[in-house]
Amino acid sequence: MRQTVAFVGLGANLGDTRATLQAALHALAALPGIRLLDCSSAWRSAPIEASGPDFLNAVCRLQTALEPLQLLDALQAIEQEHGRQRPYRNAPRTLDLDLLLYGELCLEHPRLSLPHPRLHQRAFVLLPLLELGPGLATLELADGRKLHDCLVDVADQRLQRDDGLPLMMQEAP
Repeated sequence: MRQTVAFVGLGANLGDTRATLQAALHALAALPGIRLLDCSSAWRSAPIEASGPDFLNAVCRLQTALEPLQLLDALQAIEQEHGRQRPYRNAPRTLDLDLLLYGELCLEHPRLSLPHPRLHQRAFVLLPLLELGPGLATLELADGRKLHDCLVDVADQRLQRDDGLPLMMQEAP
C-alpha cells in the first residue's frame, strides 16, 4: 500500500480553540490509513479578509494511505463533528482543516487544489509549515517562486507563537 506524506493546516477561532485543535489531532491520528508524524507549534493570528476573534493555528505532518479526495473527505468529516458551518466565505469557525500538500502532487479538481492555492499568502500557514519542514522552503510554486520567498509578502500579517501548552502528540485513546 502506497504511503504519502501530507501536510494539514488546522485553525479555529470560536470556542476553546486549543482543545478543538487537540481533539482534531486525536481524530486524525485515529483514522485508518493515517499516521500522525508531528505537529508545529501553535500560532495566534488575526483573521484575514474577515472579522472575529484571533485564530489559533498549527500545521501537522502525517503519513497516509488515503488518496487526496479520501483525505479531504476525512478532514471535512472531522470539521463537521466539531460543528463547522460555512455561512459565508471566511466566516469565523470552530475548526478549519486544510489539506496543504500531498507529497509532490499538483492537482486541480473542483473540490481540491494541491498545493493549497493560498498557502503562500498566509503567514499562519507558511511559518508553521516551514517549522515542520524546513526543506519545504525551496518548494517551487506554480509562478516559479520558492516558498521561502513568499515570507516577505506576509510580513505585515500579525502572527505570534502561542505561549500556551503545546499541542500534544499523543496516541489516540
